[in-house]
Amino acid sequence: MKKSAKKADGKPIWKDTSRPIDERARDLVSRMTLEEKVSQLVDDAPEVKRLGVPEYHWWNECLHGVARAGRATVFPQAIGLAATWDAALVRRVASAIGDEARAKYNVAVRAGKRAQYWGLTFWTPNINIFRDPRWGRGQETYGEDPYLTGTLGAAFVRGLQGNGKVMKAAACAKHYAVHSGPEKDRHNFNAVVSPKDLWETYLPAFKMLVDAGVEAVMGAYNRTLGEPCCASKFLLVDILRGKWGFNGHVVSDCGAIDDIHEHHKFTKTPEESVALAISRGCDLNCGLTYSHGVAAVRQGLLSEADLDKALFHVLRTRFRLGLFDPPARDPFRRLSLKVVDSPAHRKLAREAATKSIVLLKNNGVLPLSKKIRQVNVLGPGAKSAEFLWGNYHGLSSRFVTILDAVVDKVGLTTTVDYREGFLLDRTNDDGPFWGTRDTRKADAVVAVLGITPHFENEEGDAVLSDNFGDRLDIGLPKNQVEFLRQLSAETKKSGRPLVVVLSGGSALAIPEVHELADAVLFMWYPGEEGGNAVADILFGDAVPSGRLPVTFPQSVDDLPPFEDYRMEGRTYKYAAKEPLYPFGFGLSYTRFEYSALKLSKKAVKSGEPLRAEVTARNAGKVAAEEVVQLYIADVAASVRVPRCELKRFQRVRVAAGKSKKVAFEITPEMMALVDDAGERRIEPGEFRVTIGGSSPGTRSIALGAAKPATTTFRVA
Repeated sequence: MKKSAKKADGKPIWKDTSRPIDERARDLVSRMTLEEKVSQLVDDAPEVKRLGVPEYHWWNECLHGVARAGRATVFPQAIGLAATWDAALVRRVASAIGDEARAKYNVAVRAGKRAQYWGLTFWTPNINIFRDPRWGRGQETYGEDPYLTGTLGAAFVRGLQGNGKVMKAAACAKHYAVHSGPEKDRHNFNAVVSPKDLWETYLPAFKMLVDAGVEAVMGAYNRTLGEPCCASKFLLVDILRGKWGFNGHVVSDCGAIDDIHEHHKFTKTPEESVALAISRGCDLNCGLTYSHGVAAVRQGLLSEADLDKALFHVLRTRFRLGLFDPPARDPFRRLSLKVVDSPAHRKLAREAATKSIVLLKNNGVLPLSKKIRQVNVLGPGAKSAEFLWGNYHGLSSRFVTILDAVVDKVGLTTTVDYREGFLLDRTNDDGPFWGTRDTRKADAVVAVLGITPHFENEEGDAVLSDNFGDRLDIGLPKNQVEFLRQLSAETKKSGRPLVVVLSGGSALAIPEVHELADAVLFMWYPGEEGGNAVADILFGDAVPSGRLPVTFPQSVDDLPPFEDYRMEGRTYKYAAKEPLYPFGFGLSYTRFEYSALKLSKKAVKSGEPLRAEVTARNAGKVAAEEVVQLYIADVAASVRVPRCELKRFQRVRVAAGKSKKVAFEITPEMMALVDDAGERRIEPGEFRVTIGGSSPGTRSIALGAAKPATTTFRVA
């Protein structure tokens, strides 16, 4: 770094807001001693009193609302946001989260509080590919598809960070890379993947977020192709900074630098781990290992130039957030706690929850009439906020449960009878069950079943998991299945409809539920307004429009081994077995039809785009939103390719009995395959284009999805 300088008026360059941020950051680095530099490279960075640099805590969370810092709007869990297939909505949600973050930060700083979870650098979003439903942290992701994940993740980044001269809050793409369980092995496993799977599946979403301007990238705990991710020349130097031109900072997952010597045995000492990680581009340490940085420099393991580069990247983020500017220059200073969990944000949370709910089955019993004489609601999930939260959540001023919302929806003229039905934590019991016989008097029965973050979560956070937060079985707990069997037997005797509402953050293998219930709604972990969203759909005030961001298999036996990171046999692209519910699937209260799929050209030269247009007709009696999905398949490829790939999607609203033309541009990039060497290229030959309301396949049509429109084109 250059020698520190001052303006003519004696003010240090780093305090001069008229200077470029990079120049200011370099100047501040140049003024610090070795010990001060090292102190700033951990998540809990202390004050540098001599220079007037305040303390700062880098670790903050906002996966679906500002988390772990008191009151905040709790939006649907990330996997639920993914089920909306609505990038514009996700961006609005993230912008609202950013507003609340700034408001809370303003209050904290004025009170002299600069503690963990009250800062502006958020370790969100999690864009790992949800390759296996057993992974307990899959609920934090946007599903199994790289394009959907990257599109929604980029929207979240843009909403959270804003587009002004001062960044509203800093987002972080995590966990880079090839990280998706098992949780019990995350500190020591080596993810071995082919170049094809790496570049086709595991890296595209990260590239999309880098292109969107994400401020930070978090390195994963594991090794990938032999190198610890937080000290990987291949991932951090060659790809992230080199090939992609990333212009932010890199942070380690918490404790991951310790793992380099303690679990991966890649180095022998903390000093060696610090030197390796910093020299290869991990700028910030969540943990304390970087406190050995002074020793690493003095032992000749780490150059001070590499240390300065890391500190420059880290401080530049603080400058971009305006944290070293006078308060008068802060465009977000006006934000107060009035914005936190405000009526506008609660309304947005309800909209997001409503759009996230997926209707998996309906034999005509939904929607229910609000004039119904009696509705019986069963299951502990009906009255528990635990079924609404998801992990990494904040604390709302009010969580609306399903039971509360149903009571509010039907009013005083309808009897609502509630029974808990079974005990959630007695998963392997055959009972006792109660409330099933009482349903004989009901005109409709709503059972709220499913799992909670006690069953699936991060390492050590799922008290009902036998596998460090992961699931060994992906079905419903045994007691819930048996309860449903008894309940179904009673409702069949009385001829009353049985509606099952399911919670969960991942795919469930639930063939029994599909068989026994008249209608099935999947609500994920829908957040503070989840109860109202479910009631809106149950009683027809909203039309379901959520779509699955993951494939629901028939059984855990249909999955490859959890520890195998090859994509063969996984997700809608490569699964060998027919799913229970396909990727992209979701029913409506109306019926859509697809027709008149036209391409602007039937043959193109390599590198030439074309246009696709399809007509989506609402053939039912209610206005509704449809998620129009475009898939492309390379019919005659020379290497193994997906059976189809999601390339674009649009959420459109169509009035009853009306049609809407939906157009997509098919770019050359969308025609490219990834070969065995990991290179993208376009091969000549035939390509199939499918546009519809689900991923292509006979199963979605059998379940009631619209028949898609299909055509082909050739690349010369």
